[in-house]
Amino acid sequence: MSRHVAIVTDSTAYLPARTMERHGITAVPLTVVLGDRALEEGTEISARSLAQALQKRRPVTTSRPSPELFAETYRRIAESGADGIVSLHLSAELSGTHDAAVVAAREAPVPVRVVDTGMIAMALGFCALAAAEAAEAGGTVDEAVTAAEKRAASTSAFFYVDTLDYLRRGGRIGAAQALLGSALAVKPLLRLDGGRIEPLEKVRTASRAIARLEEIVADRAGSAPVDIAVHHLAAPDRASALADSLRDRLPGLADLHVSEVGAVIGAHTGPGLLGVVVSSR
Repeated sequence: MSRHVAIVTDSTAYLPARTMERHGITAVPLTVVLGDRALEEGTEISARSLAQALQKRRPVTTSRPSPELFAETYRRIAESGADGIVSLHLSAELSGTHDAAVVAAREAPVPVRVVDTGMIAMALGFCALAAAEAAEAGGTVDEAVTAAEKRAASTSAFFYVDTLDYLRRGGRIGAAQALLGSALAVKPLLRLDGGRIEPLEKVRTASRAIARLEEIVADRAGSAPVDIAVHHLAAPDRASALADSLRDRLPGLADLHVSEVGAVIGAHTGPGLLGVVVSSR
């Protein structure tokens, strides 16, 4: 049985299934509560179903994985031959997922380092990939953690939403509450800052906001080698058009991912979300 460092993340990393399989990354699912039904993200509820529920104004909440689910995951990975685990999760400012992982790690049969990346979506996914690549190269737990933290430090995430209402309902907007008074008159641009969703700019129309989002991403990327992820919820045409523009505009573009966010992030942003993650190599 080979010994190795294993990488765990959660379902909000939104890594493609083939990528996770290729790098041996395990994702622990968060839960979406739709009415009186608790559904695992990624297997029991789709982004499309979530968007339809939100459009019908059905009550939707989200829940972290239980410590027991993390403990079961860590045990299974240890039994498969891992002698150490790096467990990387979405911002602790936005979810209790990190805390649940910490509780489970205390009783794990192998050493587990739990990391609050301060990231969400593919900003988290890029961190998990960096850790997996370090582990594949024979790196230790500490080296895999260092690789993830280095990637997090060079990663930014920016978002356009049609309305702040969903973020307000879920209590996920922090200082963005300052925008609520004029939310109906503007289209807000947001960013991930210190693990929190914070206001960036207010733009009068959707088309101008998306154009401004492209400019912000281009300025952040510059000419250096970067990976880009374009996320959306129920806005595939917007996402495709933005991805095409960025592909033409960024001279240092390496990998470009376009994907719909899952139900957990979608529950807090609502249909029409357009997000871009910029991660320097």
